[in-house]
Amino acid sequence: MSNLETFDVVVIGGGPAGATAATDLAKLGRSVLLLDRAGRIKPCGGAIPPQAMREFDIPESRLANRVYSARMISPSDRTVDMPIKGGYVGMVDREHFDEWLRERAAETGATRRTGTFERIERDTDGTAIVCYRLGQGRDGESGRVRARAIIGADGANSFVGKHYVPGYETVKYVSAYHEILRTPEGFDNSRCDVYYQGDISPDFYGWVFPHGDTISVGVGTAVPGFSLRAACTELSRRAGLADAEILRREGAPIPLEPLKCWDNGRDIVLAGDAAGVVAPASGEGIYYALTGGRLAGEAVEAFLATGKASALKLARKRFMKAHGKVFWVLGIMQRFWYSSDKRRERFVSLCADPDIQYLTWEAYMNKRLVKARPGAHLRIFLKDMGHLLGIVSPRS
Repeated sequence: MSNLETFDVVVIGGGPAGATAATDLAKLGRSVLLLDRAGRIKPCGGAIPPQAMREFDIPESRLANRVYSARMISPSDRTVDMPIKGGYVGMVDREHFDEWLRERAAETGATRRTGTFERIERDTDGTAIVCYRLGQGRDGESGRVRARAIIGADGANSFVGKHYVPGYETVKYVSAYHEILRTPEGFDNSRCDVYYQGDISPDFYGWVFPHGDTISVGVGTAVPGFSLRAACTELSRRAGLADAEILRREGAPIPLEPLKCWDNGRDIVLAGDAAGVVAPASGEGIYYALTGGRLAGEAVEAFLATGKASALKLARKRFMKAHGKVFWVLGIMQRFWYSSDKRRERFVSLCADPDIQYLTWEAYMNKRLVKARPGAHLRIFLKDMGHLLGIVSPRS
């Protein structure tokens, strides 16, 4: 058996999922190594619902902005405003927010190292050896540590998932791209705009999300060959931001659905985008990444306490029990409503309905099923069927 430094857990990836798992496990007294690549920023609208702030102790001081409504824009340029009554959605810039999460993990007791994960080897007793390269490139000093457990939180297209978790090759992606613009004087920072227009995205949507001093303008699609950059340029023009200064550009794949298996049945479990926990239709990822990281941490703690590899399956089991039904419904919505401009037009018209607005914001803000207005569900079902069957005009 080698004489290497040993950690209870090595967390590979320091986004919201990895940093949360590292923080939670360090709080429990576990020795944790948080390994993250330098300079990696995920393209993201940056929305944080109040429930995320409550569950994960995110202070308001970490927000870059607050928005109080959303505006839906249809293919015909019809706009529908959805005000948030009695609340707001927080906005973060991932460049700063993710770094704060990593700093919190270190302050809690996790060891932080900047480097690139390379592979997993096995010691003579079967314990995993995590091999990595320090620094930003391949020329840095190599490092090796033993790990009783590993959390792969290295994002969509996860290297850990691809090489060490069975079935990972089946994951499906949306390609996302955004540009961070400097906010011009006079721009309305209180509202998020969502463009449901086929030339901006043939199967997803475009977004204009204000972060205070900056704005995230982005698009996503799973259609091969579609020019995300050209669509983003056109989206900036439509939003009146054609002359705004571009501060940075970022692109990355975003998973379309949770993976069927999150662990290797031995000592590795996935979390966050690596596990596919991005909500269909909405593309919401931060809350679900935070949640996935926490559940991965709980599963690893159970594994370390009992020695039973079956405990690693708790992460996916608990996530799907809490959110699987929502993901299933959102997946159906995305496949149906985003499939053509005609359907997108009807979808935006549905968003004008007060019942839909109430239930949408309640579910989004608090991450729970709304039971306070049972009659609203029936009314929405009837209206939705009217739109599906073409009985209701898109303008009604």
